[in-house]
Amino acid sequence: MKAALAKLPPDIAQAWFNSPLLSAAVLIPLIPRPDGMTMLLTRRAEHVKHHAGQISFPGGRTKTSDDGPRDTALRETAEEIGVPPAQVTVIGYLEAYPVVTGYAVVPVVGIVDGDPPLRLDSSEVAEAFEVPLAFLRDENNVSPARRVYKGIEVETYEYLYAGHRIWGATADMIKNFNEKAFKTNI
Repeated sequence: MKAALAKLPPDIAQAWFNSPLLSAAVLIPLIPRPDGMTMLLTRRAEHVKHHAGQISFPGGRTKTSDDGPRDTALRETAEEIGVPPAQVTVIGYLEAYPVVTGYAVVPVVGIVDGDPPLRLDSSEVAEAFEVPLAFLRDENNVSPARRVYKGIEVETYEYLYAGHRIWGATADMIKNFNEKAFKTNI
């Protein structure tokens, strides 16, 4: 998990992370639709301890029983939104991403087969929605944003879609996914 911190400027790594990062994983769920591929996102419940109300991918902390990021992402996706692991074909991984809550999050990219039977766990998730991949790939739909955390200002990105503000780690992961999957610089 040190590799996730190595990508950060030293002043940010020291100010934000004073203990080793914990392992976590999220699923970047891609759903083939007649009108084109979509990406499934969630809005976290307002009463959760971290990232309340924010847009995120399904996922969470690695358990000792998980056999790597794939297992973590698929288990958490089943728990949070009800998509069974057998309905997801994992096609790749992105680099671990450090988040301010002390986790190194590995994004796991997967294709969801068929129409996912969503069952939201209301203790964690308030809503699930799909965003057309074409929208997320369009450079006109991503804007630079700034965030201040523990006195340090950093650049991030945001997407505005159907009343949802997708920002922070989730937007950064989407941008990274686009760059890796489509070799673009948006």
